[in-house]
Amino acid sequence: MPDTARDAALIAPAIDSTPATVDGMAVARLYGEPLFELPQDLYIPPDALEVFLEAFEGPMDLLLYLIRKQNFNILDIPLAQVTAQYLSYVEQIRHRNLELAAEYLLMAAMLIEIKSRMLLPRPPADPGAEPEDPRAELVRRLLEYERFKLAAQQLDALPVLGRDFWRAQVSFDRDAAPRLPDVTIGELQQAWSDILKRAKLHTHHKITREQLSVRDYMSRVLRQLQGRRFLEFHELFEP
Repeated sequence: MPDTARDAALIAPAIDSTPATVDGMAVARLYGEPLFELPQDLYIPPDALEVFLEAFEGPMDLLLYLIRKQNFNILDIPLAQVTAQYLSYVEQIRHRNLELAAEYLLMAAMLIEIKSRMLLPRPPADPGAEPEDPRAELVRRLLEYERFKLAAQQLDALPVLGRDFWRAQVSFDRDAAPRLPDVTIGELQQAWSDILKRAKLHTHHKITREQLSVRDYMSRVLRQLQGRRFLEFHELFEP
């Protein structure tokens, strides 16, 4: 019995190693090496190719992937090469999931139209005016989409409630009234009496300033100097 997962990997590798016609003629990759022909006895399970388009968020995302994957200048897209690769992607799933491929076919029609306009001769432009580029509107939409995609990735990297952290919660009954303790009249009287007793224990210490008389201290200094020729300064303040 064939290995379904291994066979599916041949047709639907991961996004970074996809495809198919990114390497030119390669239809798939096997262990990083391009595969140019599918084995004759290869079993392809139903819907094995859905991963190609379901991995992208839409036709604009697929087109931007093809451009960035090959480092093309988005302002000068090689439309013939990109259109061929895009059509190769869509063709692989169109006959399997028509509903999914419908929106991608609309972009494919737009690419073919732009490619055709570039092949047709252009009318002479006015002197000094820049010639109109059929790719201008597509480039504008791609740049706008890429800005929104980068902004979405930055927003997704921010912490999200319920995904990266959870808010702490405490369950309680909002309608439950607090129960007061049962107290008798006698206990209330005793508590009030204790409060009054504690109030009487507080005493206030009042500090009064000593009344100093300059004349008295002058007389004290003169008495200490009588009969003494020398006197240390601190002795004047001894009681």
